[in-house]
Amino acid sequence: MYNYYNPYGYYEYLPINDLYRVYDYIGNNPMNMTNNTMNLQDLGPEPIVVNINAIAKQNNNYRTTLWTGEHLQITLMSIGVNESIGLEAHPDVDQFIRIEQGQGLVMMGDDKDTLNYRRVVSDDFAFVIPAGKWHNLVNTGNIPIKLYSIYAPPEHPAGTVNKTKLDAEAAE
Repeated sequence: MYNYYNPYGYYEYLPINDLYRVYDYIGNNPMNMTNNTMNLQDLGPEPIVVNINAIAKQNNNYRTTLWTGEHLQITLMSIGVNESIGLEAHPDVDQFIRIEQGQGLVMMGDDKDTLNYRRVVSDDFAFVIPAGKWHNLVNTGNIPIKLYSIYAPPEHPAGTVNKTKLDAEAAE
């Protein structure tokens, strides 16, 4: 009998790791569910299912695009101790950031000399940066900040990998 509350039928009682193995077998998932790692590359615009916490922590590049579509982009970032994203504004792009590891200070404002919105952030915090808002995130902790960022629309060319902040600045 079909169960409207669980259309996946017999998968209902599988342990989560077994369900991932079934998905790997039938769905070409890029994620290795045994050790929660993956080959970090831009997988857009095809559908993906990933453990975003695990791959954000896996990323050691300053910036790696994970997925680029027509209207949205996901990037992974690693911000070193005492480093920052750098003061910037995206005139036509809204941005969502979630911290998966580390701690820092996020600052925002209407102009680059008045960053009057300040909040301390750490693991599991998220913040939204409206288009045109000046912002920066400074790592105030003793380990790298690992985060993922969602841009709408995309901000960086598909497939972007910047190993360091200097590489990112040179590419812009």
